[in-house]
Amino acid sequence: MNRPRSKVGERGQVTIPKRLRRSLGIRPGEEVDFEERDGALVLRRASHSDALDGLLGLVRERPDVDAYLAEARGPAWRAALDARKPKRAKRPPKKARR
Repeated sequence: MNRPRSKVGERGQVTIPKRLRRSLGIRPGEEVDFEERDGALVLRRASHSDALDGLLGLVRERPDVDAYLAEARGPAWRAALDARKPKRAKRPPKKARR
């Protein structure tokens, strides 16, 4: 089998062959991790740094957001039940004890 090769540039840069980038799903701008293992250099896609990115795809069915909000908020406003009640008159302050 013909192994892909790449030269190390002056600044230590290496081009990952297109065939390997495609098979590993590495896209431009994506980060990779390096590891030395038994005298070999191992490169792998970096793990997700954003916690939300790791959650992508976990929900299989589409949630009904309107139903959730209706349940969370409770019944809708009704004038007969929710109209403002008249304010009570303030009581005069209590006399201080001596």
